[in-house]
Amino acid sequence: MKVCIVSDSHDRAPMLAAAVSAAKRAGAAAVIHCGDLIGASTLAPLIALGLPVHAVHGNNLGDAMALWRLCARSGGLLHYHGADAELELAGRRIFVTHYPHYARGIASTGDYDIVCCGHSHRASVARQPTITGATTWLVNPGTVAGLSAPPTWILGDLQAPAFEIRTLE
Repeated sequence: MKVCIVSDSHDRAPMLAAAVSAAKRAGAAAVIHCGDLIGASTLAPLIALGLPVHAVHGNNLGDAMALWRLCARSGGLLHYHGADAELELAGRRIFVTHYPHYARGIASTGDYDIVCCGHSHRASVARQPTITGATTWLVNPGTVAGLSAPPTWILGDLQAPAFEIRTLE
């Protein structure tokens, strides 16, 4: 299963939709948004693309009630998890948060296969050592809005697992 991992869209709905469209063309079956959506209207165009979206809020929350209402009207496609999310996709245990320092700590526990975060606007993929002696994937897609950095997102292959940082064109 392939997934689109994005973060920090900051009300740039067209850029977010462009990244999700590209991911869908590349075979993505779901979207993980690591926060800083701001407005619910940022997610609205994704409904037409038909992929399930899992989102957390971040430090730029916007109108949480509008986001809940949009999710309720999305026919089950949009899922707003609040501050963080625990997901299981393709048999992988995934934790999603906005903050990198929190993500590193959670990844270090070894409780998850993949931990996704945002906030820094810098895309990165790393293997985080865990307290069990193993490693957990630590994935930050950067900012799909291109704020203070190129507009990036990640195409993840959960079967491999493998993660490719992509720049929005």
